[in-house]
Amino acid sequence: MIKFRLLKKTIYIFSLVISFLLSLNSISYGAEKNELLHVDWSFKGLTGKFDRASLQRGYQVYKEVCSSCHSMQYLSYRNLGENGGPEFTIEEVKAIAASIEIEDGPDNQGEMFTRPGRPSDKFKSPYPNMKASMAANGGAYPPDMSVLVKARPGGANYIYSVLMGYEEAPAGVVLDDGVYYNKYMIGNKIKMSSPLSEDIVEYTDGTDASIDQMAKDVTTFLSWAAEPELEERHKTGVKVLIYLILLSTLVYLSMKRIWSRIDPEI
Repeated sequence: MIKFRLLKKTIYIFSLVISFLLSLNSISYGAEKNELLHVDWSFKGLTGKFDRASLQRGYQVYKEVCSSCHSMQYLSYRNLGENGGPEFTIEEVKAIAASIEIEDGPDNQGEMFTRPGRPSDKFKSPYPNMKASMAANGGAYPPDMSVLVKARPGGANYIYSVLMGYEEAPAGVVLDDGVYYNKYMIGNKIKMSSPLSEDIVEYTDGTDASIDQMAKDVTTFLSWAAEPELEERHKTGVKVLIYLILLSTLVYLSMKRIWSRIDPEI
């Protein structure tokens, strides 16, 4: 009886501690945390696939808007032409790479030099090192975008929400210089100004470059960059699922046939 009372008391104290911690979390974030926007992404689900046109537009947004601050160190230009990605033609990939000046070397005289990019080159970083990037951005480090979607809770919906979440700060909210209000950031404060504005990009395919469209396209591109093998994994997953279903059916029928020969009275 004494042990039961002790156990009951322990559970009660534990529940109080959990409730207290949850209340602290709500105090810290409750008034600031907003539910993320949800988009019906084409690449989600067991058979999801990337929208090729959206991937190509998303790369254009990254190149013309995001690449001035954010690197994508895990991507090479040749990846833009691979199956499952934007699938630019070989000629287009070569042209994209050649439009970038890459520092190379040393040459025979020991000097560094610049040359047109090649498809095998990694995406060029806008800054030579982290300290340079922080100095150019008011002390804030612009994160590498290669795996940004996987590194943030909420994934694609989080990236899209942040891009769409810039607003005027509500009354009573004080922002420091160089800090902006974003209702989907924890604390609602971000050191990056809104990167998108109407028609900041002129899409080569003629699509209307609204803020919403650009946010969806660049989020789709970043989702592919984080998981370039996603479509192949989905195909493999479907094949494995079909195999397991067939195998399970064969095992069931075999076992049923075997047990049917056994006399239940034995």
